[in-house]
Amino acid sequence: MSNLDKLLQQWKDNPAFMSSVTRWEVVPAREGRYREFPDYLEPQLAEALGKRRIDKLYSHQYEAIDAVNRGDNVVVVTPTASGKTLCYNLPVVSSMIKDPASRALYLFPTKALSQDQLTELRDLTAGLDTTLNCHTYDGDTEPGLRQGIRRSGHLVVTNPDMLHSAILPHHTKWVQLFQNLKYIVIDELHQYRGVFGSHVANVIRRLKRICAFYGSNPQFILCSATIANPGELAGLLVEEPLTVITANGAPQAEKHFILYNPPLVNPELGIRRSSLLDARRIAAELIGSRIQTIIFTRSRLGVEVLLTYLRQGMKLRPGDDSGIRGYRGGYLPRERRAIEEGLRNGEIKGVVSTNALELGIDIGALDACVMTGYPGSIASTWQQAGRSGRRSGKSLAVLVANSEPLNQYIISNPDYFFGRSPERALADPDNLIILTNHVRCAAFELPFEKKETFGSAEVAPVLEFLESENVLYESDGRYHWMDDSYPAEEISLRSATRENVVIIDTTGTQTRVIGEVDRFSAPMLVHEEAIYMHGGRQFQVEKLDFTEKKAYVSQVDVNYFTDANLSVDLKVLNITEQEEGQVNRAWGDVRINALVSMFKKIRFNTHENLGAGPVDLPETEMHTSAFWLAFRPESLGGMLPSAIQAGLLGLSHLVPEVASLHLMGDPRDLRAVSQIKAPFTELPTLFLYDNFPGGVGYSEEIYRIYRNIFLAAKKVITQCPCIEGCPSCIGPAYQGGEAVKQPALQLLEVILK
Repeated sequence: MSNLDKLLQQWKDNPAFMSSVTRWEVVPAREGRYREFPDYLEPQLAEALGKRRIDKLYSHQYEAIDAVNRGDNVVVVTPTASGKTLCYNLPVVSSMIKDPASRALYLFPTKALSQDQLTELRDLTAGLDTTLNCHTYDGDTEPGLRQGIRRSGHLVVTNPDMLHSAILPHHTKWVQLFQNLKYIVIDELHQYRGVFGSHVANVIRRLKRICAFYGSNPQFILCSATIANPGELAGLLVEEPLTVITANGAPQAEKHFILYNPPLVNPELGIRRSSLLDARRIAAELIGSRIQTIIFTRSRLGVEVLLTYLRQGMKLRPGDDSGIRGYRGGYLPRERRAIEEGLRNGEIKGVVSTNALELGIDIGALDACVMTGYPGSIASTWQQAGRSGRRSGKSLAVLVANSEPLNQYIISNPDYFFGRSPERALADPDNLIILTNHVRCAAFELPFEKKETFGSAEVAPVLEFLESENVLYESDGRYHWMDDSYPAEEISLRSATRENVVIIDTTGTQTRVIGEVDRFSAPMLVHEEAIYMHGGRQFQVEKLDFTEKKAYVSQVDVNYFTDANLSVDLKVLNITEQEEGQVNRAWGDVRINALVSMFKKIRFNTHENLGAGPVDLPETEMHTSAFWLAFRPESLGGMLPSAIQAGLLGLSHLVPEVASLHLMGDPRDLRAVSQIKAPFTELPTLFLYDNFPGGVGYSEEIYRIYRNIFLAAKKVITQCPCIEGCPSCIGPAYQGGEAVKQPALQLLEVILK
């Protein structure tokens, strides 16, 4: 009996553990479906696979290779660890053996994934008679290698950010690549949603434009974890007809999937034991039983707090290594590579990570995955759960719910999770702010013809606007770049903001950069007196220089971490679509003014509030889109203003969480504001806004499916065992002195009538 089998049996025999389990699902093992290598695959490639003990293809691999061979653009959608890499590597490498002049461009959403895939490519091509040059081209590539890669790289592996800022603007240095580009591979397609996907779709438009200029017409091969609309999302991204392959032929080992809800410590108030503390206990049992484990948390802060807890709980002699590491954005590349290698060779027993390790980086044969809080979508949950059992037998995934409404909905409705197909991924390439920025970049790269389209977007008004701003000038029916700036440098694909704030450690005599945060998050994470955590160590922010984009920190040892509060003011600018009735429903453009006004100090382990302090930073402004509902007086049946306000506050706590279920967004991608008498509608109004400049399509989708969202919200409230309201449904029981649960239910009845 394996260590994992023994621990699972212990849990089953433990009534205290089982009382918190809402579902213990066993996903059965499944046989694979296989096909022989096709005749047109290069024989030396089949030999190279034979040396790796691969003598057949999974059925979906065969279908993908066959479709590529026919000249189709292809999107392959199968679960984690189903061998998607061979779906593109085999046809690309086979084609290059036949025609060594041809080129391929591989796009991965992160540098870590690019490095991992390069290793895979080099292993595959190492024994071939034909020499193929495979290289990564990213921010970590040494300057001395860059010229050689541009001149003679057969397979260039990069990320969308590097393509956007360093390759496309300098396309004249990449003539060999663009003249001979035969394949463009885009992996982890499901990551290209929301604001990031909207940016990347425009980067692909620029890439296709440059390919056309050099006379190439590359084929697209895309791969994705399971989402509901892979063909639609891939079509948005590449704007080409596609063959969609979804039938998975890979074998699957047995997986135990446990939904775990921490017990109530105060049933009346609906207060549960901390998910972080229960995740720590479960992870400690797994690591203590010598079961290699990955623990996912929702935030950078969560990584550092949980890493601290796990290390504290281990009885180590001074100088001993705990074998537990943290992994998140903000760590330096060298640290991340060392952690990945430690996981592969088994030196690291446990890793606490944000979703940075959710993607298909090869981190070896982990046996268990613990998720601290629902990852935000069914697709992401299965992606994280798939990090265990990739190359081993039986595996385990545990989802430890927190008190947020979305978590409690999933944990209380296991059939919703296990029985429902994953969500639709949304992106909006024609978001005016994003589109305008990329038209600027495209005009820098090549002049625009007056009647030229940009993918499917009409850009004549954008070109005229940029001419009026003295960015372009028109001559003989063509728009030419005339500005001094380098536009790609000013645009981040990952966020609404342009630059990151670097974090500088001033402890001791030598200063050093230890990480970075995006400019929009900086007021929340690195305001003065904030505790910034890195690698399990605590640093206090001494100074935030917002102008120079630098935060100065020094190492401290305190018994708390910090959490900042955000206050928001919303103004409607115009209505795009509306429907009037007892409740008026609309969506349109809004302006958001946000201010980080204060922060709280929260004690480790007990999570009690130790006090608060002010934050003195300027207000930020954002234009975005919002959905809103305005309640006419006659629909409210004589509800008192105080009850209406309490009900709106309750819904503003709950509805963004539930809406994110239907939108495949992170709950933080949507924010809510309630106004008892909104200046624009002059009525009690609930606003839900896209938390990105310009919006990415969430508000329009909510306008379309609002009824499903509010029905789910009603289900959360009615299923919650609390009496007057709690953090698991509509927030604290009393807001402004009023009970919340009943007024919130009354407003939902009005909306759904």
